[in-house]
Amino acid sequence: MTGERPPAGAAGHYFSEDPSSVSDRRSVDLHLEDFSGRFATDRGVFARDRIDPGTKLLLSEGPPARDCDEHLVDVGAGYGPISVVLAHRNPQATVWAVEPNSRARELCRVNSETAGLTNVRVISPDEWPDGQRVDRIWSNPPIRIGKPALHGLLTEWLDRLSEHGSAHLVVQKHLGADSLQRWMINQGWATARRQSRAAYRLFDVDPRIQQVTDD
Repeated sequence: MTGERPPAGAAGHYFSEDPSSVSDRRSVDLHLEDFSGRFATDRGVFARDRIDPGTKLLLSEGPPARDCDEHLVDVGAGYGPISVVLAHRNPQATVWAVEPNSRARELCRVNSETAGLTNVRVISPDEWPDGQRVDRIWSNPPIRIGKPALHGLLTEWLDRLSEHGSAHLVVQKHLGADSLQRWMINQGWATARRQSRAAYRLFDVDPRIQQVTDD
C-alpha cells in the first residue's frame, strides 16, 4: 500500500476498485543505484506525478535480496514501482503485486512488461491463493483508511509470513508511524526501526509466534 490516501468515499480516489476519473496517462521516472526506469501513471492512482518519497526510501534502504526467497508481496502495488524493482532484484522469485484499484493493476502490468519482467503477478486482494505463505512483504501502507481497516489489513498480510519471512513497511512520522510500531509490537510482531529519514520511518517486522487478540 502506498502512503497517504484520501478519505473513503472520495470520488475516483486511488483506493477505489474502479476509479471514476477520466484517464490521462503520463509517466514518472525512478532512479536507484541498481535500477532506472520510467513508469506509466494515470489519474486515480497513488503518486501520479512522482514516485512517492516513502516508496523511494523503502527501495533505497530496505534489506538486500535473498536467494532463498520464492514469494514476495507488494501490498498495495499501485502502478508498480516496488513490484518492478523487487522483480528486477529477485529474478528467482515470484513477485505478487496486490492492488484493489483496477486502473493501477493495468498500469502495473504495463510497467512490468515495459521493464522486460516475467516474474510479476498482478492480482486483486481476493485473488490471493488460499494457504499461500509469503517470504517477504514490502509495503507503503494506506494509513488514511483509518486504524481499524489498517490494522485488519496488516493482520491479514503479516500473518501470512513464513517462519523465516519478514515485512518491510514505510510510514510517515506525522501519520502515526511510532504508534503503529507500538501496535505491531503489542500484537506480537517484533518490529524494529531500520531507518528514519525525511519524515518517514522504515520498519522491519518479524512473524509473530502466537496470535494476540486485537484491543
